[in-house]
Amino acid sequence: MRIALHRQQLKSAMLPIAMLVGAVFYKWIGYLTFLSPYLIFMMLFITYCRLEPKEFKPQMSQLTLLALQMVLSTVVYLVLLPADHTVAEGVFICVFIPTATAAPVITSMLGGSISYVATYSLICNTFVAVVGSVVLAIVGDFHTMGFMESTLHIMKRVFPLLLLPIVAALSLRYLWPSAHRAVAKSQQLSFYMWVIALLLIVGSCVSFVILHWEENEPGTLIWLVLGSLGVCLIQFVVGRRLGAWLGRRAQKRGECVENDLRVSCAQSLMQKNTVLAVWLAMAYMTPLASVGPASYIAWQNIVNSWQLFRHESNNIKNKN
Repeated sequence: MRIALHRQQLKSAMLPIAMLVGAVFYKWIGYLTFLSPYLIFMMLFITYCRLEPKEFKPQMSQLTLLALQMVLSTVVYLVLLPADHTVAEGVFICVFIPTATAAPVITSMLGGSISYVATYSLICNTFVAVVGSVVLAIVGDFHTMGFMESTLHIMKRVFPLLLLPIVAALSLRYLWPSAHRAVAKSQQLSFYMWVIALLLIVGSCVSFVILHWEENEPGTLIWLVLGSLGVCLIQFVVGRRLGAWLGRRAQKRGECVENDLRVSCAQSLMQKNTVLAVWLAMAYMTPLASVGPASYIAWQNIVNSWQLFRHESNNIKNKN
């Protein structure tokens, strides 16, 4: 029991350690950022291998979450745009981007539903893959391209990255079942890939800021950091409150709620695929906007580490 507890505590510590290592060794890690799309693909692939087709049951609450996410991202962009275009881009992508591939792993560690979050991740990634190219073409910086040209340019890279893992997971299930079962049982790999991805992304962002620093940018950087903190906390609180409301409604109807919906909804809405967000920001927006999702990495992992510590402490108290 103590060994298992120590492993959980080690996992909690790995997130801030990865960010610290990425920031310290940014000079060398910056050369490895080309690995980011491959890590995104593999994390999605492993997550979707875990999701059983019978467990894929889209619920109205998940569609409500998706609608809230899209409305909030639009409001954030329109409110911040008159003040600073770069800040608007950076904070917008923190809300618009899909759920993290590691979210089901963290959710299960907190007592939430893996299938709920994995299903929402699938819905959200599919939605972003379909509409994301158009949205990024509108929001991003494409001074040398027309609207249709920029849309197709983004679609060629984003659409396969988000949808091919689904196709690959389903193909492996039916063409090579034994390999599929092996991948499905190796969900912890997604967590460790996420740790590596955090290290690479933080390193690349620190490297970019240092190499392209300009004296007129401190204000923009501060607002990007504060803006990402704001939307992180908003999505976390909104997700928990929505989950609590849905849980109460289910109980009134006499339904059995197996997992904590507050955790499931909060993680679905708050925990983002920041690796994808930073990559998209650096590729299709003002590169400095990537500081927004890079900061979001720190904020969401501070929230996750706090939740894991609190959850583990409560478990110890209950066992005693």
